[in-house]
Amino acid sequence: MRGIRVLLIEDGVASPQLLRQELQQLGCEVLGTVDNAALIHDCVQRLQPDVVIVNAESPTRDTLENLAALNDALPRPVVVFAEDPADAPMRRALQAGVSAYVVAGLQPQRLAPVLQVAIARFEQDLALRQELDRAQAQLAARKTIERAKGILMQEAGLDEEAAYQRLRKLAMDRKLPMAELAARIIEAQSLLRPT
Repeated sequence: MRGIRVLLIEDGVASPQLLRQELQQLGCEVLGTVDNAALIHDCVQRLQPDVVIVNAESPTRDTLENLAALNDALPRPVVVFAEDPADAPMRRALQAGVSAYVVAGLQPQRLAPVLQVAIARFEQDLALRQELDRAQAQLAARKTIERAKGILMQEAGLDEEAAYQRLRKLAMDRKLPMAELAARIIEAQSLLRPT
């Protein structure tokens, strides 16, 4: 845990200094403490922490909304230490992208393993998200290529294989990815034949 940069979010908790002290004993660098949920995004952007930790009685709606926005824009491992054992706040926190949700507050001997699990889970989720993004981009590129092939088949009277070969040759000649050339063909057709 030595050297991990942490941003603390104090969300209505009674003893905020305990967590800070335990993190420092583990060798973590506590970059700062935020007690206003609206500042979470700006602080993460400015300070670039490795981990965000929320210390709360029960995470507020504002905190969870800001964590969800953070997860979309600047994903980070997020750990919530909460006193409230209710199921609903935990589910909302997980939907907001929280990597670990620990009920019954802070137990110093569990802090390092909880942080390790949260970081590992975050890295796994991030890898899955990146894989999904790549698959979606490939699917979109294939759809664009198929559409451009259809335009070439219709406009130039080519069969499917000949249209594909024409697309491929044009892309190589212009040193463009096929999907980009296909998008240009689609755009050119829309300019020439407005709907």
